[in-house]
Amino acid sequence: MRVSIHINNLGKKFVNEWIFKDITLIIPPAEKLVILGANGSGKSTLLQSIASFLIPTKGEVVWKNENETIEDDTIYKHFSMASPYMELIEDFTLTETIEHQRIFKPFINNFSTAEVIKLMRLDHASEKYLKNYSSGMRQRVKLGLAILADCPVLLLDEPCSNLDANAIAWYQSMITEFAKHKTIIVCSNAVKEEYLFCTNKIEIENYKKS
Repeated sequence: MRVSIHINNLGKKFVNEWIFKDITLIIPPAEKLVILGANGSGKSTLLQSIASFLIPTKGEVVWKNENETIEDDTIYKHFSMASPYMELIEDFTLTETIEHQRIFKPFINNFSTAEVIKLMRLDHASEKYLKNYSSGMRQRVKLGLAILADCPVLLLDEPCSNLDANAIAWYQSMITEFAKHKTIIVCSNAVKEEYLFCTNKIEIENYKKS
C-alpha cells in the first residue's frame, strides 16, 4: 500500500483568526515530515485537519492509495496517531488496552500481546490499570500502540512529551526499527529528538495571515 496525502489550499479559521492559511503540499509515501511551531501556533490543528478529525475552513485534504482516492470514512484505517490530547481507557490494564486496539488495528508482524508489551518495556506493569501509570508510562503506551500499528501513516504530536532521556532513546529506536517504511508526520516545538529522522519540514508561522 502506497498512501500519499494531498493538501490543497488548506486553511482553518477560528472566529476571525486564521490559524493557518493557503497550505498546499503533497506528502508522498514514506515521507518523513516535521511541522514546526511554538506552543499554541496551530500545529495540532493542522495535524488534526490532515487526519480528518477537523473540517477545514477552506481547501481540502485528499488521501490516495496509488492513484485511487481513499474515501473520507475509511481514512482512519490508514493511519495511527499518538498525541498528548488523546485519552487512554484508564480502567483497562495494559494487556486489555493492547487487546482492545487489536480489534480495530492489528499490529505489524502479527506481534502477540506479550511481544507488544515487551517492546514497550512495560512487562512489570502489564496487569496494572492505566490510571495508575505515570505520565511517562502513558506516553510510552500511546507511542507503542501507534508505532506498532499496521498502518502506512504515522502521525505524532510532540511525541517526547513526558519522556525522560531513556524513554526518548527508546522512542528513537522504535521509529528506526519499526516505522522507517511508513509516512511519518511529526508536530514539534523544535525538540530535535522528536524529529531527527525527518527529511522535510514546514513552519506553521509561514502560513499565518490575517
